[in-house]
Amino acid sequence: MINASGSGSVRWALNKRTDRRQRISEAFDVFRRTVAAALGAAARAHHEARVLHARDLFEIVLREDGIDKALADPRYARVLRNPTFTDVVDRAIEDRERVFAKWTAEGPRRLTELVTAAAPGAASEPYANWLGEVGTVGSGGPVPELWRIGTAVATSAPLPQEFPVAVPLLDRSHLAIGSTPASRAVAESLVEALVLRVLSYFQPGLVHVHVWDVSQLTGSLPGLYPLTRAGLLTVHDPARPVELLDQLTEHIRKVHTSVLSSGHMSLRSQVGEAGERTEPWRIAVFFGNGTTLPDDELHKLQRVARNGLACGVQLIMVDCPISVNSPVETVLLNDDLAGTTTMSGRKARFHVDPALPRELVPRASAMIADALEERRSRACVFDELLPERLWSSTSSTGVQTPVGHRDGVPVVVSIGDTSPHVLIGGPSGSGKTNFLYAMLGGLAARYSPDELELYLLDFKEGVSFAQFAPGRKDPTWLPNARLVGVNVNQDREFGVALLRFLAEQMRRRADAAKRHEVTKLEELRADDPQGRWPRIVAVIDEFQYLFADKDAVTREAVSLLEDLARRGRSQGIHLVLSSQDVSSIEAFWGKPAIFEQFTVRVALPKARRVLVDGNTEAIELPRWHAVINHESGVSQGNEVARIPDATARGTMDRLQASLFQLRPPGLAQPRLFDGSRIPVLEELPGFHALGPAGGRAPTVLLGKVIDVEDHAARVSLARAPGRNLAVFGSAHEESTSVLRAAALSLARQHLPGEAVFTVAPLIDDARPFADDVTRALTAVGHEVAVVDLDGIREHLSGIAAELTARLTATVTEPPKPHYLLVYAMDAANALLEAKDRATSLSGVDSLRQVIKHGPENRTHLIGWWRSAQRLKSVLMMGASADDIGSWVAFDVQGQDLTGFASGQLITWSPRPRRGLFFDRFEHSRPEVVIPFDATERTGE
Repeated sequence: MINASGSGSVRWALNKRTDRRQRISEAFDVFRRTVAAALGAAARAHHEARVLHARDLFEIVLREDGIDKALADPRYARVLRNPTFTDVVDRAIEDRERVFAKWTAEGPRRLTELVTAAAPGAASEPYANWLGEVGTVGSGGPVPELWRIGTAVATSAPLPQEFPVAVPLLDRSHLAIGSTPASRAVAESLVEALVLRVLSYFQPGLVHVHVWDVSQLTGSLPGLYPLTRAGLLTVHDPARPVELLDQLTEHIRKVHTSVLSSGHMSLRSQVGEAGERTEPWRIAVFFGNGTTLPDDELHKLQRVARNGLACGVQLIMVDCPISVNSPVETVLLNDDLAGTTTMSGRKARFHVDPALPRELVPRASAMIADALEERRSRACVFDELLPERLWSSTSSTGVQTPVGHRDGVPVVVSIGDTSPHVLIGGPSGSGKTNFLYAMLGGLAARYSPDELELYLLDFKEGVSFAQFAPGRKDPTWLPNARLVGVNVNQDREFGVALLRFLAEQMRRRADAAKRHEVTKLEELRADDPQGRWPRIVAVIDEFQYLFADKDAVTREAVSLLEDLARRGRSQGIHLVLSSQDVSSIEAFWGKPAIFEQFTVRVALPKARRVLVDGNTEAIELPRWHAVINHESGVSQGNEVARIPDATARGTMDRLQASLFQLRPPGLAQPRLFDGSRIPVLEELPGFHALGPAGGRAPTVLLGKVIDVEDHAARVSLARAPGRNLAVFGSAHEESTSVLRAAALSLARQHLPGEAVFTVAPLIDDARPFADDVTRALTAVGHEVAVVDLDGIREHLSGIAAELTARLTATVTEPPKPHYLLVYAMDAANALLEAKDRATSLSGVDSLRQVIKHGPENRTHLIGWWRSAQRLKSVLMMGASADDIGSWVAFDVQGQDLTGFASGQLITWSPRPRRGLFFDRFEHSRPEVVIPFDATERTGE
């Protein structure tokens, strides 16, 4: 039973519970409304963001495609009707109208200015300015970027304005023209005007035109036909387009292997560096009929289009459907004779310029042909080979220079990794020396001494290269020249010395390349920019003399030449060999690999065997011309060039004077080797460098060694057995000059009174030479004993006795240097052979004692024997050939010297003013020396 108070409590509790539920419900309603409001706001914000993003994207697309395209494209219709994008569309229309209004007011004028600047002269001017009644012949200039083909009109301008329409051509883009039957004539007139603009802008010869028409043999571009007589226009057989395509393909290959072999990617870049164009443009015009070419021809045309622009091949294709991976500007002509040009992917309508007056086109073509023929008839000028700025080229990838002109276009000789060596041929009087001057002048003008060094050797009896070294009349010299050799016809050893020097340079560069982990000169120069690595070009004129005999000189020369020809290219060492007849050099028979390295061939008039068999173009060449061939002599590589006179006064000599003024400070003058000149001891730097020996073994200078470094032949008179010097031969001046040089060089290495000299002229003819030496020695304070034939035995006996005393230790003080200079020692043979009754010794015994034991006691015999056999008989008993450690022989046959050369067979034929020198302590084989002038030099 529940009482009243209890039921009230229950009711209170129930009411309390109801109120709580109501508050919770109300709170939940508030929360739900709050969440709903928040979610609604987020949805609205998200929607607005999406709308803004859509508007931004649409505006971007609209700006890229253009409002005009959007308004005309039905795919945009729904979007354009959407109110969300109305202001975007309105803004784009307003911007278009504002910009277009500004362009229509200023655009035509600015376009006209742009075309005028990019297409100067005949490239854009009205034909009346360059194709008048008289006409003009172009002189060239910067290559235009654009070429005019018509006009367009800005109709939306306040006043309709006309502006030119132009297309890029040469080196930049091919041109494709599409036409209808009604507009085909307009297409032909467009091509004719365009081609004539190009021909009229450049000097005649820089542009060659080829025409192929599928439908007719003649008739296309008839106004240009006068160009055919000058070779500027070639019309090809409509049935054989492959012939034209093959010609263009061969030309592209030739440009790549010759002109672009130095590393350039295109003729345009090569011209930008060299400043001159060496290959003419070839404009090939193809008139089709709207159908695709057969697959084989189409593929060839595509290859030409793909590779042609870099090599100066320009295609103009009319109604020839083709797709190529190469820049192509497209012009489409409609039936209303208006055109649409597509340039850089954008189309523009224009009107083709009116056809040129019929009577003026052939007249202008004839003038261009006449100008070229007139240019061909006049002589090429040496200055035309020179660059605008001297020493402006780099030799990293090779060297090249024009050597003449062909149709007004420079013809170049390129020397580099792919065309490493040059072979020049032509009979006497054909102009080899003049060609060499032209080539050397062009190279020296373009490349500084740090870029190119020249080593020049002429085997003829002449002085072709002498002007490149300082002389009495002209003290200037060619800064690039490091060595000049003239009158070398009898000194084949100098040619071998040059090849040895080049081989050593090749090894030095190869070692440097190995250290830098590169393989060729271009890479070495890039990796070692502080090093000095110039290209070396060695020119040997009449090089066949180097291989004249079947001897050791020829064998070594062939071996060195073969190695240099094969490996020199990668180290920047290049050979230029010139000869009258290459085929007569027996040393090269069976060695075709040598000449295979000489890919550059130059054939002068009537030259034979320089080009390959069957290539006879040089036979009928006129004077002052040459065939330049970078294809190892095959006929496809022939280029006929007119060579300027490079030997006349005011040509090479004037250039040399200019280069001499530019020479770097401290640059040494080139070494001149003149085979006809007698060297002078007192002019030798090595002679003046001699001074007191100071405990070192004195050195004797004997003559000039035939080498590149201009060294003197020398013998060390050490205190050791065998250090005597013998001179063989009946040539008085040459033999006595050796004794004079020995005496004077020894005199400089001893203080006065420090040494004793004995001068013994045993024949009357030797007395003047001996007296000169005596005066020279006494003039510097030396003690000189003069002995004649009557006193020589007694003098030798006294020296021998002193040597015996030293050998038996009777005399102990240090020996004083004693030098016996005996002239014609064999003249005393009879006196020396007689025996002394008291001692049973002969003078020959005394001589043997001096020869055998003198050097170790600082007594040295420097004697002249007129016969080597007479000395050999002296040495038969009590001495040996080894006691004559060194010798110089004149006018003595090689077989007579074998006993004095450690048993080796000597092949030597005497030559005027040349001797054979051998030092068994230094040499593995004898070497040729040039004796000094034997005349006394007063005041030296």
